[in-house]
Amino acid sequence: RPHRTELYQDVPSTCWPIVYSPDYNITFMGLEKLHPFDAGKWGKVIDFLKEENLIVDDLIVQACEATEEDLMVVHTRRYLNKLKWSFVVATITEIPPVLFLPNFLVQRKVLKPLRTQTGGTIMAGKLAVDRGWAINVGGGFHHCSSDKGGGFCAYADITLAIKFLFERVQGVSKATIIDLDAHQGNGHERDFMDDNRVYIMDAYNRYIYPGDGFAKRAIKRKVELEWGTEDTEYLQKVQTHVEGALNELKPDIIVYNAGTDILDGDPLGGLAISPQGIVKRDEIVFKAARSRRVPILMVTSGGYQKRTARIIADSIINLHNLGLIDKELATSGAENPKVEQMLRKCTKDLTNLSLQ
Repeated sequence: RPHRTELYQDVPSTCWPIVYSPDYNITFMGLEKLHPFDAGKWGKVIDFLKEENLIVDDLIVQACEATEEDLMVVHTRRYLNKLKWSFVVATITEIPPVLFLPNFLVQRKVLKPLRTQTGGTIMAGKLAVDRGWAINVGGGFHHCSSDKGGGFCAYADITLAIKFLFERVQGVSKATIIDLDAHQGNGHERDFMDDNRVYIMDAYNRYIYPGDGFAKRAIKRKVELEWGTEDTEYLQKVQTHVEGALNELKPDIIVYNAGTDILDGDPLGGLAISPQGIVKRDEIVFKAARSRRVPILMVTSGGYQKRTARIIADSIINLHNLGLIDKELATSGAENPKVEQMLRKCTKDLTNLSLQ
């Protein structure tokens, strides 16, 4: 029987299924600046959305920190105990000076933000099923598996969100991960290696971290990209393979890992996609999900330039302007496949009763 969790609480119907907490942002004596990742990116995305009058604080779903019990739905106790050693966290986050900090500070200043983002992804999974779509402004730690972290990823939020849904939400038994971060998503691939309920599509630069040959065996639709791939080729491949993936298996939930490290000039991604290309990519994925009436959960993942926060916000605004994410739809549950399914069943049962 599933454990008691705060992450599946009822969310007021007035809230948008956009999940965030100020606790996402990592700030500690400037140490966060030693990694190319913008550790305040998530707050900046929210600020841009507020400036455009898309949301206000009261309409955002406040993320809760994942507890140890929540994390143990996927993680081994042995792995969680390893995070009590500062040198392990320094290795995972790729910030060497973390090695010299007392672990209580590492827990509070580095791991708590990552646990809160992980809680946000799990919460957004349930919201996506309830409302048709959801966006966690953080998360997407796709290099972490049940027993190993790496690449700034300490918790396996994608695996956790899917396993929570499988355990707790009736009617969710198949999931598709569409991973469009510039790096291979080896964490969730290792976790779902032999799980036929999860279909993984992964498009990534074939020459960069992590180059995990074993994990690649779990990818059902592999799109390996060359250095410097540009918009036209990239968007054509995304369109073809997203459609292909969703035609092969109609899932009950799509988890979309929307990394912005594909942006031209990213120091780690090695691809050359324009800001407009990123906005168009997200549009393609959401259109494919909405046309098939499959709930979609988006997480923001990697992106190592200061301008990525603006691009993520522009993409969310574009999805809203196109009606692909919509407040009325989200708050009413209309068009939600699960709601529709229940309504159809009720109608059928009533018809059968009247015929008797």
